[in-house]
Amino acid sequence: MGDLIEGWATQVAEDELSSTLPRRWAHTQGVAKRAVEVSQVLGQDAGLLVAAATLHDVGYAPRLATTGFHPLDGARFLRDEHGADERLVRLVANHSFALLEAEERGLREELASEFPLLEEPLLVDAVVYCDMTTTPDGGRTTAEERVAEILGRYGDDSVVGRFIRRAAPEIFAAVGRVEAELAAQPR
Repeated sequence: MGDLIEGWATQVAEDELSSTLPRRWAHTQGVAKRAVEVSQVLGQDAGLLVAAATLHDVGYAPRLATTGFHPLDGARFLRDEHGADERLVRLVANHSFALLEAEERGLREELASEFPLLEEPLLVDAVVYCDMTTTPDGGRTTAEERVAEILGRYGDDSVVGRFIRRAAPEIFAAVGRVEAELAAQPR
């Protein structure tokens, strides 16, 4: 699956984001770069991680934003327009604790029933790690700085602000688990 799915994912994300949302495209490229860096802890799922990281925010593309909730819009697009791999679609739908934000938006049941959470903790954590250690411009950051940046951008009382405050402990724990896996890797 590896290189083929990664190349396809890059093309799809670039087509949907680069011209309409260049900053989101920069973030996406940084998240994908992070995925390549951590892929050694995933073995045969390395390509799937890179593809999910590359496509995690595709639902922000203006033509795809039907519900206004990017994980759901992106997953539906990948499933319906591309017939994408089910595991990939579920990773995009649930990236970075999306169920918590879906709850804030009244979409939890819809997301959970349509795209059940993948029961592969390290893979799920790795997508969180890649997203939450990348700035909006694609640079490297810490999860704590990223959560603070999101709060600053959206505000404490926004849907995203409420979600990110609830998700922060889970985000920090997921990032910590991936960092521990990386530290355990032979150099």
